[in-house]
Amino acid sequence: MEAFEILLALPPAAFAALVGVFGLFVGSFLNVVIARLPVMLERRWAAECAELGGQPVPEHPPFNLLRPGSRCPHCGALVRPWHNVPLAGYLLLGGRCADCRAPISPRYPLIELSTGVLFALNAWLLGPGVWLSGALLLTAALVALTMIDAATQLLPDDITLPLVWAGIAFHLVYGVLPLADAVVGAMAGYLVLWSVYWLFKLVTGKEGMGYGDFKLLAALGAWLGWQMLPLIILLSSLVGALWGILQIALSRMGRGQPLPFGPYLAAAGYVALLWGHDIVGWYLGRL
Repeated sequence: MEAFEILLALPPAAFAALVGVFGLFVGSFLNVVIARLPVMLERRWAAECAELGGQPVPEHPPFNLLRPGSRCPHCGALVRPWHNVPLAGYLLLGGRCADCRAPISPRYPLIELSTGVLFALNAWLLGPGVWLSGALLLTAALVALTMIDAATQLLPDDITLPLVWAGIAFHLVYGVLPLADAVVGAMAGYLVLWSVYWLFKLVTGKEGMGYGDFKLLAALGAWLGWQMLPLIILLSSLVGALWGILQIALSRMGRGQPLPFGPYLAAAGYVALLWGHDIVGWYLGRL
């Protein structure tokens, strides 16, 4: 109790900085999730396909979010605990493996730094309270989903579905939003993109997005309420369209090349989390 009271007594900048440091460590864990969860899913799907086909199930050494320990992808050397300290470990090593001196991808410290900055921003704008804890959980999930979708064009059910139920349960327990707003938000978030998917498929005969996008928007609706869905859809569609046009103009992407939509939904959801009510209020005021 005393520790909680001390946190409440901190100046806003100090509190935000402390939450930001916590975010660095969360980002370090997210690096593990981003790197390992797609591999875990591939192995699970391979095992399920083998079982359905009556084939022997491939056997692998234990591989999950905890085992084995982190190793250099080049030489296989075990990463020492002090080298896993967020940001500091990367700087201490000069961005290279301690054993073989192969370069370490800057993606790892960038994800740690990004998560820390986003956590600090949450704390600065929302302040201490139960809604901040929910916002931090949602933010961490959005970071992981963004990076996984950008690399693999997958939005794993292992993250999106628990995120839907966590949002509904959060508002059921704490009442930050009316429970009806969260439930309707989850339902509407899924059905809106589901309807767009089938309309696009009926018109063009092609699939315009994946089912993971439906579930991610359902999760955002569960956490932020149905009122934020129009803003999220508008922002994500606008940014996604502009980015796609830019990539085509720069000849970095063909016209038929699929573009992951999850990162734009996640970014729009984060904007709605922190500034959604202000944006909607400004827009309605202009009308």
